[in-house]
Amino acid sequence: MGSENPVLTPPSDATAAAKRPIHQHVYERLRNMILFGDLAPGQGVTIQGLTAALEAGMTPVREALRRLISEGALTHLGNRRVTVPELSLAGLEELGFMRETLEPELTRRAADNMTDRHLSLLIDCDETLNQAIARGDVGGYLTHNYRFHTMIYTLADAPIMATTVDQLWLRFGPSLRVVCGRYGTSNLPDKHAELLSAFTANDRVLAGEVMADDVAQGMSQIRAALEGQPVPR
Repeated sequence: MGSENPVLTPPSDATAAAKRPIHQHVYERLRNMILFGDLAPGQGVTIQGLTAALEAGMTPVREALRRLISEGALTHLGNRRVTVPELSLAGLEELGFMRETLEPELTRRAADNMTDRHLSLLIDCDETLNQAIARGDVGGYLTHNYRFHTMIYTLADAPIMATTVDQLWLRFGPSLRVVCGRYGTSNLPDKHAELLSAFTANDRVLAGEVMADDVAQGMSQIRAALEGQPVPR
């Protein structure tokens, strides 16, 4: 396994937040609201309402909105209102193609750089995720599932691909919340145990294949939710 990479052992959230400029902090909070489905697709919100919800000034909120609109995470409706775009089936096909291309490759590269410490952190994260699933905690599932994947993609040491994938997650994340709301947490895709086994065996090819299956299953569930169909297993 590769050399230790400190990127997966960041400072505490409180310490990190204290070091960030206020506009960056507001941006990250609003981004998380979108990513984890606190703002539903198609739900219009006012800038004034977001300012109150975030307990922030108008200027950093406006700056965060400009960034998120440019990233495609929000759409400007006019009259000081924005919304999370609703994901079309055509858009879902694009996202699926890009995810199934990039995420397995990042996973293979992460396998090359995996250390015992990284693997331990991933196992701990997955255990917390499993606990969220068991108690039906949708927010916990979404948060720790994203964290699990992000830890892997960061470890790949391919920042251009990893940043692109992170932007893709911002596009489909709100729809994943819809899946959770419709089907609950018991039927959610979870190939993580197989993925951890592949990492343990230092099998980069298998790790990439498992990640491809994980992505495909997740996207098929989003499609089913958009079409109002029964959840695929």
